[in-house]
Amino acid sequence: MSDGTTAHKVVIIGGGFGGLVAAQSLNKTPAEVTLIDRRNFHLFQPLLYQVATGALSPANIASPLRSILKRQKNTHVLLGEVTGFDIPGKAVLLKDGTRVPFDTLIVATGSTHHYFGKADWAERAPGLKTVEDATEVRRRVLSAFERAERTTDPKERARQLTFVVVGGGPTGVEMAGAISELAKYTLRADFRSVDPATARVVLIEGQPKVLGAFHEKLSAKALKALHGMGIEVMLDAHVNAIEPHYVLVQPDDKAVAPVRIDTETVVWAAGVKASPLGQVLADAIGGVTVGRGGHVPVNPDCTVGNRPDIFVIGDMASLPGTNGKPLPGLAPVATQQGEYVAGVIVRRLKGETPKGPFRYFDKGTMATIGRGQAVAESMGFRFSGLLAWLAWLFIHIMYLARFENRMLVLFQWFWNYVTRNRTARLITGERPTGTRGA
Repeated sequence: MSDGTTAHKVVIIGGGFGGLVAAQSLNKTPAEVTLIDRRNFHLFQPLLYQVATGALSPANIASPLRSILKRQKNTHVLLGEVTGFDIPGKAVLLKDGTRVPFDTLIVATGSTHHYFGKADWAERAPGLKTVEDATEVRRRVLSAFERAERTTDPKERARQLTFVVVGGGPTGVEMAGAISELAKYTLRADFRSVDPATARVVLIEGQPKVLGAFHEKLSAKALKALHGMGIEVMLDAHVNAIEPHYVLVQPDDKAVAPVRIDTETVVWAAGVKASPLGQVLADAIGGVTVGRGGHVPVNPDCTVGNRPDIFVIGDMASLPGTNGKPLPGLAPVATQQGEYVAGVIVRRLKGETPKGPFRYFDKGTMATIGRGQAVAESMGFRFSGLLAWLAWLFIHIMYLARFENRMLVLFQWFWNYVTRNRTARLITGERPTGTRGA
């Protein structure tokens, strides 16, 4: 706590779902709030796959943090990268040498890709965590069609038109479905020498079903929908190697030889790990051991170790739910934790009794597969098809941070639905050769 002569300083690291909601929940409180992020915008990560397939532009799913928080007079936004912590001195250390003092610290820097010890796969199989990831995947996917248009070799053309998605969770299923629709509908009349509809999309999942967190019936419906879209699904299969021109997939039956898939384009959706800053924080506090995947174990009130002034929330935190399993790394978990922690801080400032332990209210989960195809479960109800897809659209629109973003995305989705067009099909990120116009 502060000494009472100055405002209580709350420092929040990370402008994702948890950090942003925590900052917003501390509006009009007797605290000085500082939100630090190395990006100047809040990103709606669940829709990155639509940027990666040209359905949306990055600006549709990102909002400047300063704009979102401009009406909060007690909140400051700092653009900077946190590299360490001075726990005894109660300060956050930035890369440029700046020290940001705190009375209460909230760390919510999310997660990153997890390649399970195969660091070299990152270059060959990008994931979807940042805007740069999405535009890089978009570049690779669209460039593959361009290369296929230029070649006359049937084998080379088949290789260019083969797309592999690793991971059968929501991101993998959504990405595979989006690539399939892009090839079969959006690009069908754009090329002269190649038929994009002949593209092969392969989804690889190490478990016996896709969407493993969903009920078996919904998983089965999702699998049927994927097959109906012409997507090849390999279950109980694990990637052995990702090389520049092919992928080796080992079926669960080790007696079976690995399957070689010739491809230039691989998208990674098989796993995530907590931000490396979690380990840095644990080392600075001392006596805290991060768990598998770099997650920081937190107390029932989201504090860390014996530090009531330090909270970790969102994808970084490891906190068991009512079923004893760690809470999933989902946006609703992060936002509810952000609201909860802000409530804890407000009660402390008012000298009121502490809140009870954090309890996650599971409103349900959903995943979209393609046009008019989705699965959802909420409050014991399970549904799929068009109704689930419409529910998915509504929920994602409501989670977008700013009103103008909601209207832009709603209009874009309506246009895409009517025309099957994806207007943001831009190949960027690679410096063109030759002079302008050549």
